[in-house]
Amino acid sequence: MPAPPLGRKPVPQGGVGGYSPVMQVAVIGAGPAGLMAAETLAQGGAQVTIFERMPNPARKFLLAGRGGLNLTHSEPLSAFLGRYGAAAAALAPSIEAFPPTALIAWAEGLGQPCFTGTSGRVFPRALKASPLLRAWLGRLAGLGVTLRARHHWQGWDAEGALRFATPAGEVTQRPAATLLALGGASWPRLGADGGWVSLLPGVVPLRPANCGFRIAWSAHLRERFAGTPLKRIALTFGSQVVRGEAVLTEGGLEGGAVYALAAPLRDAIALGGPQQLSLDLRPDLSATQLATRLDGPRGAQSLGNVLRRAGFAPLGVALVQEALRAGAPGPLSALVRALPLTVTAPEGLARAISTAGGVGWDAVDAGLALCARPDVFLAGEMLDWEAPTGGYLLQACLATGRWAAQAMLTQAGPDRPGE
Repeated sequence: MPAPPLGRKPVPQGGVGGYSPVMQVAVIGAGPAGLMAAETLAQGGAQVTIFERMPNPARKFLLAGRGGLNLTHSEPLSAFLGRYGAAAAALAPSIEAFPPTALIAWAEGLGQPCFTGTSGRVFPRALKASPLLRAWLGRLAGLGVTLRARHHWQGWDAEGALRFATPAGEVTQRPAATLLALGGASWPRLGADGGWVSLLPGVVPLRPANCGFRIAWSAHLRERFAGTPLKRIALTFGSQVVRGEAVLTEGGLEGGAVYALAAPLRDAIALGGPQQLSLDLRPDLSATQLATRLDGPRGAQSLGNVLRRAGFAPLGVALVQEALRAGAPGPLSALVRALPLTVTAPEGLARAISTAGGVGWDAVDAGLALCARPDVFLAGEMLDWEAPTGGYLLQACLATGRWAAQAMLTQAGPDRPGE
């Protein structure tokens, strides 16, 4: 049974006795991009209904908050924009209009004071998402925003109305304008499964971003060390060197240092098959220090003891021993500085932190409206961009949500609410 339509309906104009149209809009997706769009639209005077597939809003946002909720980054804006690679120019207008300083002020306006860590990353002092989300939902409710959960968008019917599958059956809505913020396809159990791909034009295939990679470990490494961290390491792929940490998984390697190389490594595998990643187990030591500790006569000491006495953790020892058994050349000091790892494939979307691909920039206008459907706007990971972790993902989602919502209000022209 169709639900009440969402269009422009006249409402009394206080003190005048006439009527002024109120733009009624649908926001589909209750993640950060959708919630920011809803807030912006409601503050502009629109009547907003958010439709969410899951029983509760912002599930992936809450999961991200378990690790501290990295809101944004404090580096200069020119460097910040460079983190978006090929999409930097397309994202620049929205991020420049809502830069990291504005995001911080917004969070603090919700009662969540922020701090900048030693890495330059910005976090709420609460170090979790739930207090911010509660305050945000409270603000939206105060603005009159309606949230309808368990509404799974199915596209449009023959008359152009939005179709939703709900526990009670299919319902339709006909808003004045629609903003889609359905996310990518990473962590689909949290709601964003990429099911919208077949419903929209100009979609660049979705691919995992900020993901782990497959490596064919020996049975010994899998059984003994799966889940073990590699700390204070450096990874090299091509000309890129990244220091950080990683975790050996049963099927490969994941973690911050791996994610930073994910885009070039994923694309190289797609073009040329398996690639070689170089692991530096002790980047804190110079070549001379390593040679002094590892390349001298061992006497009666085993290789394992030499490595352990030089400060290598058990996993590092095991990796070196495996490489030597596979025929890796010496000297030992050079091997631990550039341990070869053959990477065969990225992990799938279900384990990726974020998604590359989405609706291409040539399919949307400057306000992020679909060229083929000017009453439909996009925000967040549905667009074709990717970025490393470090606050860049959430910043772009919030900025594009705000940008697209402002374009919706502007498109309404002189009749838009508030004018």
